[in-house]
Order: sequence, then structure tokens, then C-alpha cells
Amino acid sequence: MNPSPDRTHNNDRFVLVLGGANMDISGSTTERLVLSDSNPGRIRCAPGGVARNVAENLARLGNTTRLLTAVGDDLYGRSLLDATHKAGVDMRGSWVLAGEATSAYLSLHGPDGDMAIAVNDMDILERITPARLAPCAPWVQQATALVVDCNVSAQALEWLFATRGTSPVFIDAVSAFKCQRIRPWLAHVHLLKVNRLEAQALCQFDIHDDADIQRAAQCLHALGVEQVVLSLGERGVYWSAGDAGQGWHGALACGVVVNVTGAGDALMAGLVHAFMHQQGLRAAIPFALGCAALTLACEHANHPGLSATAVAQCMHNAIPL
Repeated sequence: MNPSPDRTHNNDRFVLVLGGANMDISGSTTERLVLSDSNPGRIRCAPGGVARNVAENLARLGNTTRLLTAVGDDLYGRSLLDATHKAGVDMRGSWVLAGEATSAYLSLHGPDGDMAIAVNDMDILERITPARLAPCAPWVQQATALVVDCNVSAQALEWLFATRGTSPVFIDAVSAFKCQRIRPWLAHVHLLKVNRLEAQALCQFDIHDDADIQRAAQCLHALGVEQVVLSLGERGVYWSAGDAGQGWHGALACGVVVNVTGAGDALMAGLVHAFMHQQGLRAAIPFALGCAALTLACEHANHPGLSATAVAQCMHNAIPL
């Protein structure tokens, strides 16, 4: 696979997504999880990974979307490529690596759908090196928007920011540990999506209350980030576009919460989709929260019925949490 991407005409708008593609293996129980014991429940396998989820959501929302990721030449890898391609994502730039295991993400969930613990095996993403990325430079430079998750290595991030030209970069921090990889390039980030723990890690102070949340956004702006979206779970988000405004927006409910995995990825996809349609951050936030709300009501990390029309209907009918 991974032929050299062909050059794209300048008037073709597309999103290029770089990062992880995992096989999500999730277990859920109908009763409270009991540690050190066998818990009756259900086990499911489904395509996942932050970058892959964002790419699928963007494609379902009607955006031309290309994904750069790496999978093993194994059952999980072939399944991920097939499912993501069928969702409408261009996979020509991705790599199939013999002798490597496809990333897997194992999570356990209680009866409320919240994740209790997870284990990830994502060593294959270290094989996304600058040398492998080099043939993709035309795509990076011509993309209307670049979306990157911090699962990729510091070396890959360095290559991306050195190569991108003027393409705006949207970053998903992924985790408090991995978000440190983006620190050297924060001044070149168009939009950064973080949760409370990730914001703490980057700002290097504890976040206890609303004043701290606002202070964290200002800290990230001071480090060079243009736009900040701080995800607060059931509370929704705090967003800040610097001098262009900031504010709070509560989460939306479009049904019973079934699985929280993937909601943050849907939120990011909604933000990028709105950018692709020339919407400012203030207008993008309700749409992005609508994407997240739909995904929360789905048992998988991606809602198969996600579309701009479905999100609009969700926003119309949603109950604020």
C-alpha cells in the first residue's frame, strides 16, 4: 500500500488527518465493576483510534478526508483499512507494515458507560517516521486543514510543522503524557483540544475551578495557541479564541448515554467541519457538541448515522445537560 500521494489541484479542499488507528476492544458490565474478579458483560471489537475516528466522522459529515496512519499486515489491520475506506476516507497514504502488530485499545466500562480503565498497545505508530512521511509532503502543504493526534512521535511532529507551509493545524492532545510532545510547536497550532488533565500538564499548574480553567486557556494562548477548546465532560466545554471571544457551553443530550468512547473525537471532527465551512469558533462549538451527543448515544466510537443533517436535528431536539 502507501503509494506516493498524487498532487492535488489547489482548488480541491480536503482535510488530512495524521495519527492512530486502533482496534477497539471494549468490555462493559450491567453491574458495578468488581476488581480482581470475573465480571459478566459484553465484549465488542470495533474500529477506533483518535485520528481514525476523527477522519471517519469528517468523511461522514461530507468532507473530503485523507488519513495517514500505520497498521500491521494482520486481521485487525485489514479490518481497519476496509472499514475506514467504506466510511468514505481516502486511505492511499497509509502504511501496512509486515511484522508489526496493529494498534489495539482495550477498555473496561461500568454500567454508566464511563471508562474504568484502559490499556493501549500502539508501538506501531513509532514507525511513522519523517522518511515515511516525506512522500506525503504535497498533501500536507495543500490540505485545507491538518488534524494530528499526539499519538505520533515527536520526530513526526517536527517534520509536520517544518513541512506544512501555511496549512492550519488542529491538535488533539490525546493524554496528559503524550500531549507533552506538542509543547515545542504550540506557537504554530491553530486549535488545541485538551481535557482538564492535559491542560494541567501543558500549563504546569493544577486546575480546580472555573477560574483555573480560564487561566489555563490564557496560558495556552500565551504559549502561542490560537484557539483552545477545553473539554469538560458532562459540563460541556470552555472555548477561547483569544481576542475573538471565549465562553462556556453545556453538553447536549440526544439520547441515553451508551458509550463515552469516541465522543471527544466527534467533538474534534465537528470543530474541523465547521472550520471547513468558514465558521468561527463561537459558531462551531454547538455543532461540535451535537456531534459528540450523537456519538454518546451509540455503542461504537463512531455513529454510523452521523451527518450534518442528523447533527442539526440533534441540536434542535437536544436537552442541555
